[in-house]
Amino acid sequence: MATPGMATCGEWLVQLLDAYGVELVFGIPGVHTVELYRGLPQTRIRHVTPRHEQGAGFMADGYARVSGKPGVCFIVTGPGMTNILTAMGQAYADSIPMLVISAVNRTEQLGMGDGRLHELPSQRNVVAGVSAFSHTLLSPDQLPQVLARAFALFASARPRPVHIEIPIDVITARVDPVIVARRALPKRPAPQAADIALAAEWLKAAKAPLLILGGGAADAAAGIRALAEHLDAPVINTVNAKGILPPAHPLRIGENMAFPPVHAAIAQSDLVLAIGTEFGETEMYPEPKPLQFGGKLIRIDIDPEQLVRAVAADLPILSDAALAVTALNEALHVALGSTPKIDSPGAKRAAAVRAATIQHWWPAVSLHQRIAKVVLEVLPDAIIAGDSTEPVYALNQCYESPRPRSYFNSSTGYGTLGYGLPAGIGAKLAAPDRPVVVLIGDGGLQFTIAELASAVEAELPLIVLLWNNDGYGEIKTYMVDRQIQPIGVDIYTPDFLTIAIGFGCGAMRPSSVVELTSALRRAATARIPTVIEIRADAPYIAALAQG
Repeated sequence: MATPGMATCGEWLVQLLDAYGVELVFGIPGVHTVELYRGLPQTRIRHVTPRHEQGAGFMADGYARVSGKPGVCFIVTGPGMTNILTAMGQAYADSIPMLVISAVNRTEQLGMGDGRLHELPSQRNVVAGVSAFSHTLLSPDQLPQVLARAFALFASARPRPVHIEIPIDVITARVDPVIVARRALPKRPAPQAADIALAAEWLKAAKAPLLILGGGAADAAAGIRALAEHLDAPVINTVNAKGILPPAHPLRIGENMAFPPVHAAIAQSDLVLAIGTEFGETEMYPEPKPLQFGGKLIRIDIDPEQLVRAVAADLPILSDAALAVTALNEALHVALGSTPKIDSPGAKRAAAVRAATIQHWWPAVSLHQRIAKVVLEVLPDAIIAGDSTEPVYALNQCYESPRPRSYFNSSTGYGTLGYGLPAGIGAKLAAPDRPVVVLIGDGGLQFTIAELASAVEAELPLIVLLWNNDGYGEIKTYMVDRQIQPIGVDIYTPDFLTIAIGFGCGAMRPSSVVELTSALRRAATARIPTVIEIRADAPYIAALAQG
């Protein structure tokens, strides 16, 4: 008989998540995880059911990228965990906070190999490579400490997935509520005063400074803009840093560091300040190359290991990006809210690099830039969640996001297919008042098309902009360029519009730019998800490609 006032470990876990500010949980209930659901109705947490655990992870990822808060998943033992591994890999590669809570077999059954339901020899070992840490909760008394570890990492370190597995007997164990409490979390690390003083000295002396921004700089946008304008320093933003400088800012150089003009600008600068970037090769698609630095390099990053990886810094500064930029601005007496000069020496440097870079764009870039222009004319504050597909690879080179945390995709880091749709669902849940556009190809959509049902069920009017070239077009081109006979890339393509309607979505296939504009307007006011199919072989697309 239960002691009055006591509850199960599963019930108190969701109470703790509520106390840490968790708003959403993504998961598919299973016989090993139902106890996690018992207490949900007594919290403010909303549950969203994907159609596959990989979808749960991608949804949590998209939610985290837009909100800045950790995405949380409840995952069943065994196959549920192996299903979510790809999504955790994407989040790990792109430094996205994700909390994955799973069941595992009873404590006395662990590692026994008796053929239990969902049994793995070691679930933690499977998950270890795609998580900051994986912990087996062996007693309910450990719950407050282990959860605090996860949220401390999300709050004050490089965010990455955390996995907590709970044996079935521990989930159902009774807990004294006195032991369950939210713990105070550490603040984000601030820079050393001596480092800031030296960085400020170097920046003052620099004649041709340059800034390179990564996703770790996304929450320091106002300070970075003021710093760049004060220094008159051109800015390179990587894919996950889009929006830190507003569109058409005169100091914006572009994104792809492998393009010769951008590569040369880095080599010719006497000082480069890099904030929150790992200099990953996916930022240099399709031809990554080693960067050359002609002057000093200052790196600011929250991860001490990252500061000594890839590119060696002359001055590594371990700090949260926003705190470091604030300290630099104070040391340099930078005023926020200034108006950028369109004809300054730095702006002229940036304009010259932008103009030269356009000559190195591959043909699809200008085409998809024109399509994106149509999207932004209708949806000027859109969040774009992308898959690994031609439009995404193209827009990575040229798209200017209206603000930070508004453009992201799976082509960075891990590079998985099927990410765009569920990530867009997570993004829409994080920002319900903003339009969300999913950019995805016909091959990628077939990975996770069932999540259209999840979007309908959750009543999310997101827009799926489907680029249909009847197969794995990017890989086919890659094979042809290398004189490899294309095999396995011309796949059967279903009737996506019929499928979308069957799921309860709107569906349109425009035959002109005017019809595309009209379709976007209709989708923007719909109450259900809408799939808008763009045929790559449509005449109006050919006309757009020709300019």
